[in-house]
Amino acid sequence: MSQTLPSGSLSGKTALVTGSSRGIGADTVRYFAEAGANVVINFRNKAPRAEKLAAQLRELGVEALVVGADLTDPESVKAMFDEVERTFGGLDILVLNASGGMESGMAEDYALLLNRDAQVNVLETALPLLKDEARVVFVTSHQAHFIRTTPTMPEYEPVALSKRAGEDALREKIPALEERGIGFTIVSGDMIEGTITATLLERANPGAISARREDAGKLYNVAEFAAEVARAAVDPVPADNTRLVGDTGSFGGE
Repeated sequence: MSQTLPSGSLSGKTALVTGSSRGIGADTVRYFAEAGANVVINFRNKAPRAEKLAAQLRELGVEALVVGADLTDPESVKAMFDEVERTFGGLDILVLNASGGMESGMAEDYALLLNRDAQVNVLETALPLLKDEARVVFVTSHQAHFIRTTPTMPEYEPVALSKRAGEDALREKIPALEERGIGFTIVSGDMIEGTITATLLERANPGAISARREDAGKLYNVAEFAAEVARAAVDPVPADNTRLVGDTGSFGGE
């Protein structure tokens, strides 16, 4: 695979990716490290996986801090950023990647708590650490981004609505971020092959992923989509703060 970001282009920078012990988050944090950034790997309950990734990234010559945090717990989030501040002093890149809501056994309002309230709290808690000219990226899906105009599978609708609510709440922060020179980009992707969400959707609605693949012509895999997320942290901020990845022909306007 060719280098996603130019080697050394993030030397001296620090990047934190939420939910980065596996999947899209893990590949995104790897791309930052390969470009020379020191990284913060955040996990909720996959400590061994996070530590293994950190060990691999340290071999690239960068620092890798592993911090467990439940993003729905403000005290846990504060403790995470306190540790980041002690270790690195500040942050140049914050990627809001962690999301969920399809897990079984969670409270009815869990999707909204994680996908809206927690995202806003993570950003607000990070603000004192974000350097001027820092970049913030929020990761979402077309199914969520376009939910107001294009229905999605019933199994995914509560998650889609909660992620769109999170996007809207974060968009309200853009003027304050811009005042400090902080760029904010929303990266929206179609269903991603190999993600937990895709697996859960396929389990709930067999054939859903292949049907979507046929409709779109191609679905990105985890590594390909993570590369788009990583580039969004360094590319110029789009005029509408939105980077659409993959086919959008099946989705109506916003």
